[in-house]
Amino acid sequence: MSGKRRDNKGRVLRTGECQRKNGMYEFRYTDANKKRRSVYSMDLIKLRKKEDDIRVMQYNGFDYAGGSITVNQLLERYIDMKRGVRYSTASGYRFVMGVVKKEAFGQRIIRDIRISDGKAWFIKLFEDGYSYSTIACIRGVIKPAFQMAYNDDIIRKNPFDFRLDIISNNTQKREALTIEQQKQFLEFTQNDPHFCQYLDEIKILLGTGMRVSEFCGLTISDLDFENRRIRVDHQLVRSREGKRYIEKTKTECGRRYIPMSDEVYKSFWNILASRPKLKTEIMIDGYAGFVLLDRNGNPKVATHIQKMVQRLREKYNEVHVVPLPRITPHVLRHTFCTNMANAGMDLKSLQYVMGHSDAGVTLNVYTHNSYEMAKEAMGKVVGFTERKVDMERSG
Repeated sequence: MSGKRRDNKGRVLRTGECQRKNGMYEFRYTDANKKRRSVYSMDLIKLRKKEDDIRVMQYNGFDYAGGSITVNQLLERYIDMKRGVRYSTASGYRFVMGVVKKEAFGQRIIRDIRISDGKAWFIKLFEDGYSYSTIACIRGVIKPAFQMAYNDDIIRKNPFDFRLDIISNNTQKREALTIEQQKQFLEFTQNDPHFCQYLDEIKILLGTGMRVSEFCGLTISDLDFENRRIRVDHQLVRSREGKRYIEKTKTECGRRYIPMSDEVYKSFWNILASRPKLKTEIMIDGYAGFVLLDRNGNPKVATHIQKMVQRLREKYNEVHVVPLPRITPHVLRHTFCTNMANAGMDLKSLQYVMGHSDAGVTLNVYTHNSYEMAKEAMGKVVGFTERKVDMERSG
């Protein structure tokens, strides 16, 4: 027994296993092409899970190196390498994996798939009722998985390296609220005996452009009333299981300060003035003193505000002849960005306030100028007159 190789915890290592000086575990094996390969992990149990997967694939006759694994197995391999991703990203992976496993396409051998096969499958999904955005989500996982196989010299070409213009984009367009619609929505909220309690929340979203999860994650210490600014460097999220947790902002550019307008300043004071006094502040991942609390004293999450805005719009439309368009917290963010752009805020400053990593997103996705705005901007350059001019033919 004393001659058996052991790790630094005294555990006996199996054939093919070793532990490096830095604590990393390695398992070496020979693939179907007689090439020596290795898998690694800092955890011996996780390494052995990889070993088991390799043995199962070898036992079933599947060979990654030879391209004879199925689409399902390729996705599992790709997703397994994505460690430390955000909860929402991991949920997206699980969703895509669930869709592909239900499809006969998931059992196809990857080396036999051509670009025409990928296109035909997406068309089939669209005809089966999957939306453009859902198919785009699926493509966002399956394309890099096949790219991994291509980079490993397993396949000659990525069969999903094509534009998604083979199906019509039926995604509901996100439109900013007009100035008149904003006025009507706020007035109705203010005068409604039930929804008036949420007026300040709506004003803040409409006046800052924060993502709703960033708004929910704000703590009292994030509000700098002296300098009239809001610190945004995290967001509060709730998992499907109901657990609340803190995540970093969507990108590094999401870490920012947002100036408080006079109206936003007053709204924050109103919320804090009516905020219930808790004997013990709830702490989540080291954060406490959350600004927004529900009726049970728990920090609000995005779904609270999303459902509130939805019910408020539905109630408005029940009593008005001209209905309001679809309104969500993200539409309010979208509207803020459009308002700022139309008011002349420069692109780089607007990009900073929105927390976008790419100014192209700010410019192309979140701003919609109307004809009147375009006319006003052009008028500043070339000049217009409202007087009608009669044109007569001479001669």
